[in-house]
Amino acid sequence: MTFFLLVSQTNSLWKETFQKFVDTKANGPSSVGADLSLHGFRHVYGIPEHSDALQLRDTTDGEPYRLYNLDVFAYELYSRLGLYGSVPLLVAHKPDRTFGVFWLNASETFVNIHQSPVDHQDEQTPPVKRRRVQPQTDVHWLSESGVIDCTVLLGPGPQQLFSQYAQLTGYQALPPLFALGYHQCRWNYTDEADVKAVDAGFDRHDIPYDVIWLDIEHTDGKRYFTWDPAVFPEPLELQHHLEKKNRKMVVISDPHIKVDPDWSLYREARDGGHFVKDREGQIYRGSCWPGESSYLDFSSPVTRSWYSRCFSLDKYKGSTPSLFVWNDMNEPSVFDGPEKTMSKDAVHHGGWEHRDLHNLYGFYQHMATVEGLITRSGGLERPFVLSRSFFAGSQRFGAIWTGDNVASWEYLKISIPMVLSLSLAGIAFCGADVGGFVQDPEPELLVRWYQAAALQPFFRGHSAIVTKRREPWLFGEEVTAAIRTVIQQRYCLLPYWYTLFHNAHTSGLPPVRPLWVEFPKEEKTFTEDTQYMIGGALLACPVTEPGVQEVKIFLPGCAEIWYDICSGKAYKGDRTLILPVTLDTVPVFQRGGSMVCRSAGSGTCMADFQRLPLAVTVALNCQGSADGELYLDDGHSFKYRDQKAFCLRRFTMLSGRLLSRPAGEEGTFDCETVIQSVTILGVKDKPSTVSVHVPGTEDMSAAFEYSEACCMLTVISLNLRVVMDWEIQLS
Repeated sequence: MTFFLLVSQTNSLWKETFQKFVDTKANGPSSVGADLSLHGFRHVYGIPEHSDALQLRDTTDGEPYRLYNLDVFAYELYSRLGLYGSVPLLVAHKPDRTFGVFWLNASETFVNIHQSPVDHQDEQTPPVKRRRVQPQTDVHWLSESGVIDCTVLLGPGPQQLFSQYAQLTGYQALPPLFALGYHQCRWNYTDEADVKAVDAGFDRHDIPYDVIWLDIEHTDGKRYFTWDPAVFPEPLELQHHLEKKNRKMVVISDPHIKVDPDWSLYREARDGGHFVKDREGQIYRGSCWPGESSYLDFSSPVTRSWYSRCFSLDKYKGSTPSLFVWNDMNEPSVFDGPEKTMSKDAVHHGGWEHRDLHNLYGFYQHMATVEGLITRSGGLERPFVLSRSFFAGSQRFGAIWTGDNVASWEYLKISIPMVLSLSLAGIAFCGADVGGFVQDPEPELLVRWYQAAALQPFFRGHSAIVTKRREPWLFGEEVTAAIRTVIQQRYCLLPYWYTLFHNAHTSGLPPVRPLWVEFPKEEKTFTEDTQYMIGGALLACPVTEPGVQEVKIFLPGCAEIWYDICSGKAYKGDRTLILPVTLDTVPVFQRGGSMVCRSAGSGTCMADFQRLPLAVTVALNCQGSADGELYLDDGHSFKYRDQKAFCLRRFTMLSGRLLSRPAGEEGTFDCETVIQSVTILGVKDKPSTVSVHVPGTEDMSAAFEYSEACCMLTVISLNLRVVMDWEIQLS
């Protein structure tokens, strides 16, 4: 490893010109960097955010990967240029080792990657004289300012590396349960009647959803923390209307503040010294949605505290506890600034130049907003805040999304490796705008995007103001039915998703993972980024091509069994399966040896699904065994943390015996949730009887159904409380 530091040897001020902009370098030119040689590695990942493949490419003959948060509208595909967020974590993997490099620097950073060939020998060289040359990846980090703060994560496996990184930067926040449901957004729903009509449309078409969003047009002249009195005159009544149905609202709050001396919030920020300054010590001004704007200095603890108080119910008029927040444009976006962002020589709290902490700007706003919502509830309720800009550690605060994408098949396809790269870098609660933010998707593309996004952590439909309306029922009954199906399937799978987020919150293991994370020794998985794992149990392969009638799916693991979740049909691993598909097909397979819990039934939102019984699907492996977990709590408060009010159960099946027992630390959460049915895949012989034993009660026989065609046994009419110990015996 080689470190180097370049600092100017003169006291004179240095200047750099970019187009019409002049960057005055008060401390002279400087840079810090390091060269690392990763011996034996030729597969490297991470350093999001880029619209690129999962595996990082050699940059020898092209541009380096850039980490510099920018507002990039309809960003270029397969580009190494910076986007909305930056996480300077690079992950390397080979069959016997997973390795990470965390370069903690928030200034503009470039990462160059050079990969040596696997074998330098000429093919004509006799085998006896050949020498094996190990692959090697050289990584060159270069940051404009700051100090060298580099941490090497030794793994040795993926799970250990995720845990090590989480210990450094923080674990994924456990989101409120509603946030894992479906979100409906548009720039912009025009008025209160429009919001109510969209809300009613979901009920009329039997499509569940949890949150409706309002973009910048809901405000009074782009003044955040306000409501347009003409089109949103009764915001309290509107939120109460939604809350009666157990639904929420999210509104936008950007970091720029309209320069308006008649506006009390602007005066408070100005008089309290809460704005970023220019190099002359005056309040920095730039252009954004309201026109001339000043930018809050979230690097200041005092400013963050002041901003957090702005979300209190008495200060934010028209807000309720069911109102949540969306931080946008927080790279920060400055329409008339260099690269549409803030000048590097702007000055923050403590005299720090913007160049030193640029990539942290949105991180700090996200932090302040989350703290505001927690304080609003008296520290009792979990917040939900979405941010466009992020940095290492943003996972502690909430969700992010991949920004202003385009309604095209190429952008649908790239959303998968983008989400996987973010997940590898700790940003687990992530997703892409369903259908594409700009342009109008054709019906087939919209359906396929819903199908893909329902299998990603954050699930939101969003579109720009210039696009056609695209609520799910506007494209004909076939499209409506297909979208209804995948959204309902998403809600049924939320017990599994919520358990995965509990694991991310406690172990750092991301809910969605590249195949190689689960199959670290199989080199066929190392470059795969069209399919991925949801937890350790489900393999997803969304359809991302138009008009296809069949898809190729690689099922890893020579000793694995995979079950099609629709048909129950079993397939051996270590093969490429050709699967016929229709518009309704969403290829998902359950891994032998796993268990997945689903809600059994339907509802209008998450609150309905919480009251439903559960159905457990057990997929047996070659040894006839399986295991899995289920996590439950109240879904909204911090009682799981402060009072240990949670339920964590472990299900284990071996030798025809399925047991439910506490998993690790026991919580005190007592709920009425019951398991209604258990489906076991891979049962080769029909049992003569199925008995159920609950301690303290007499054993009883259970009704069951058996399908010889797909070796599937379903035990029905159960009423087993989740919080109790029990067992099911196949005889």
